Amino acid sequence: MKRFAWTLFVLMLVAFPLFAGDFYVNLASQIFIAAVFAASLNLLVGYGGLVSLGHAAWVGLAAYTSAWLYLRMGLGHAAAAPLALLLTTVIAGIFGWIALHASGLGFLMIAKFVASPFGAALRGTRDEPRRMAALGHDVWRVRWITFVYSGFWGAVAGLLFVYYHKYIHPTTLSLTVSAEALLSVIAGGAGTLAGPVVGAAIVLTLKNYVSAYLERWNMLLGLVFVLIVIFMPDGVVPGVRRWWARLGRK
Repeated sequence: MKRFAWTLFVLMLVAFPLFAGDFYVNLASQIFIAAVFAASLNLLVGYGGLVSLGHAAWVGLAAYTSAWLYLRMGLGHAAAAPLALLLTTVIAGIFGWIALHASGLGFLMIAKFVASPFGAALRGTRDEPRRMAALGHDVWRVRWITFVYSGFWGAVAGLLFVYYHKYIHPTTLSLTVSAEALLSVIAGGAGTLAGPVVGAAIVLTLKNYVSAYLERWNMLLGLVFVLIVIFMPDGVVPGVRRWWARLGRK
């Protein structure tokens, strides 16, 4: 049943550009990019218990590096994109080594990561770090690897952003962008695979559609977030699953 659902979902994605208008294709593309970014942050927040408000740095760093290599250094896209990913991942590793030492804390391949034994170890470091250390797990190393992996996928989102929009601006690295990703994770459901996708869809839809009618669309976004926290405190995806289970028992 689950395989059938995923197959149907993929077929819908493939067929979507054939029937939807340019506006909806553009919106869906932006949601996809935002979902990749939110999913990378979800590795830290949902599975690792490490909140980050500077995650947009990986998006901006990868985007600016690829643009610089292409425009200034004359490299082709086939070389610029992998080099930008490599540089951003290395910097994420260095920064993670510093940040995690200083504080003591801090869509397919990400499906595989959290479902692996390492993903189980990561959730263990979030819930019971002392017990995991007593069992012989290197808690800091598990978190550091997750930090680097999260930075890599943040860089992927940055490359998707710059190649799709054909431009990059310093605001891409701003706190607002990181906060929107964090909001997507929390609203959709932290620690779930579908949560960041649903949360990104909510944020991007309000940002692109409602903003055309309301100047202060972010106030409506705040209201939606408050309603989600009140009625679905663990996020939309877990909340819908819980409601569905209740209906099934009736």
